[in-house]
Amino acid sequence: MSEQTGGASGLTLGALQRQIRRMYGAKDDARGDAATFLWLTEEFGELATALRSGSDEELALEMADVLAWLATLANIRGIDLEAAVAR
Repeated sequence: MSEQTGGASGLTLGALQRQIRRMYGAKDDARGDAATFLWLTEEFGELATALRSGSDEELALEMADVLAWLATLANIRGIDLEAAVAR
């Protein structure tokens, strides 16, 4: 993910959404919001498991997965997460 601000590791929500859209947009649109929401809920379950018994690395990966699927759902529905958080 090359779009960064705020230093070497400062990826913005907007940049994350754009990167996901570029990489997976057509596939995500074809899947639709209902199926994408199911994937997001599955990731929440994996995050819950990592919270109970995972390593810090597993927890970080599951948090990243939840964020990526949330950004995907936002893309499908035309929601700018960065603007929504700012509001």
